[in-house]
Amino acid sequence: MSEVTLPGDLPTNADGLNDPDLLGSGAEGVERRLLIALAGGVLLAVSWIAWLIGVDQQVAQIPAIIGAIILMVPLLIGAWREISTSKPSSDSLASLAVLAAFASGLYLAAGFIALFLWMANLILSRTAWGAQRAIRELLDLTPDIARLVSESGEQEVSLSQVRVGNIVRVRPGENLPVDGLVTTGISNINQASLTGEAVPIQADVGTEVYAGTTNLTGQIDVKVTAVAGDTTIGKVEALIREAESSKTQRQELIEQLSSFYVPVVLMVSFLVWYFTMKSPDPMVSEQAAVRAITVLVVTCPGALLIAYPTAMVAAFAAAARLGIMIKQTRTLEAAGAIDTVVLDKTGTLTTGKFAVSRLAPADGVEGADLLQAAADSEQHSNHPLAKSILETAEKARLSPHKIEQYEEVHGRGVIAHGMDGDIHAGRPDWIAEVAPHSEKEVNDVESKIEGMSGVHVLKAGRYLGAVGLEDRLRRSAPEVVSDLRKHGVRRVCIFTGDRLAVAKRVGKAVGVDSIEAQCLPEEKHQELSYLLDKGHRTLVVGDGINDGPILASADVGVAMGLSGSDIATNSAGVALMNDDLRHIPFLIALARKTRSIVAQNIAAALILAVVGLALAATGIFQYFGGIYITPFYYALGYVFVILNALRLVRYGEEFAEHEGARRRIEAARIAKPSRGAKAA
Repeated sequence: MSEVTLPGDLPTNADGLNDPDLLGSGAEGVERRLLIALAGGVLLAVSWIAWLIGVDQQVAQIPAIIGAIILMVPLLIGAWREISTSKPSSDSLASLAVLAAFASGLYLAAGFIALFLWMANLILSRTAWGAQRAIRELLDLTPDIARLVSESGEQEVSLSQVRVGNIVRVRPGENLPVDGLVTTGISNINQASLTGEAVPIQADVGTEVYAGTTNLTGQIDVKVTAVAGDTTIGKVEALIREAESSKTQRQELIEQLSSFYVPVVLMVSFLVWYFTMKSPDPMVSEQAAVRAITVLVVTCPGALLIAYPTAMVAAFAAAARLGIMIKQTRTLEAAGAIDTVVLDKTGTLTTGKFAVSRLAPADGVEGADLLQAAADSEQHSNHPLAKSILETAEKARLSPHKIEQYEEVHGRGVIAHGMDGDIHAGRPDWIAEVAPHSEKEVNDVESKIEGMSGVHVLKAGRYLGAVGLEDRLRRSAPEVVSDLRKHGVRRVCIFTGDRLAVAKRVGKAVGVDSIEAQCLPEEKHQELSYLLDKGHRTLVVGDGINDGPILASADVGVAMGLSGSDIATNSAGVALMNDDLRHIPFLIALARKTRSIVAQNIAAALILAVVGLALAATGIFQYFGGIYITPFYYALGYVFVILNALRLVRYGEEFAEHEGARRRIEAARIAKPSRGAKAA
């Protein structure tokens, strides 16, 4: 009752009743709980039957006393832990109620209250497992055994024996134990466990695959790039564990409220006992102890304490099902208040897969010489533009020349030191700074590649021209911006390091409100700080690496894509396991739905406590079974809170089904041969 964790261990609403140290965990722990409940319940039943058939009262009470003590012990242990940490809560109130009934000679009532609380907590905690199962299933997908392939053959080894660089064999129908690159074989891989995408991918030599995904059709050999906690799914587990220990201001406020709540309930219980004792009606005054005990039971704040974390667990499950990994609960809460979204361009609004569209050499320069110099300078870079230039050079049968030294200039370009002189490749303004005499030529070439991303090249002090590349806009981008506005986002911006002409083309296509182009990372941070200072609640979407400063500074930072580096980055609060932008408006909608569910849960818990207090203080409970009905009323708050929160687990199912159907149609369209192909 006193503490709820999420989403690792079960959200327990009674430390003593669900304490794994006391009762064990797993199936053995459940058996012990049921055995203790059965033993105590049988003794109470014997006492009750003995009382019904007229056995001497003192004799009939003996089984009830023993049964009540057996059932009280876990409650008392939980209460002691609450008091020792200066956080008296539900266990403390429940224990006090049971002890008061026991001290008043109501042994059977004390035993039944403890039994009902015991069974209610056991059943309700098992019900709460449904929300966590969707997340926990992710963590059980990686096999413990791997087939290691070596010169001596194939052998099964423990996953702990596998090292980076080893070759692992995966047969059809098996889950992958590691992250790696396919070296042999072709197969279809189901990545739904990580990405939420229903359509399998086709993996052949060179394809990156991930632990926890399922090999469907063919046998493949995989060169290991990450094992255990370094795998993508291992990093997902780390995110979940981090979320487990995080608390938001709202959760801390609820716990603080609970610390004041208990003394107030004790005072109210005392006042009910005192004024009932002073009643001139003897029949009413005799009920003083029973009414006070009833107040303690029905006002236990357990439902209030689980109102927030139960909803969060369910929301985490709904997000995880679609491949949205949320690092902290405060991130999900912040996403519900977003009014401004900042989008990176390259790799976010666009696919990030560039293609060389034009070679724009300077006067007197051959296009082949320009492409050769560009390939020489970019051969050690991991930037998407560099990879596209190298691919084009390879198709043109140009091999990069040996480079003696290489360096990257932050936010500007690269410098390659070769035998024929230094090569500068990068932004036009930087090239103009390095070679001021070439400024006019740079501007002339820049006008030829208007609307493209350009890599300008300077070799041995001579300006060679620019390579123009284009990046395709994601199909879903305009729809996503429209959906963001429907969800209450008032401002959508693009922050990019690319040229203004390119950014304008993309911004016009998707319909954003403002564009900040040719920004260095620190300039992006300054622009975001300006928005934050103006009171905007911001969500930033980027690649998790280049946009690290603004991802960390925003109210919510979202890193896109199924790359280990994106998920590992500490700057983003959310990691998307695929590159589908539609998950951004879904995240905001889920956060707002979660906030609504939490508010409903808190309101219901408080209303039930107030109504229960009124019914107990006025003695109305006596007409419906008296003290024996109070545990059922106590459980009513838990039932409402858990069932209401579980609505979030299924939230977004329509989105997942729609996405699956859309991807299946696209896959079928791509696989279907065209008319021309048929004729051929």
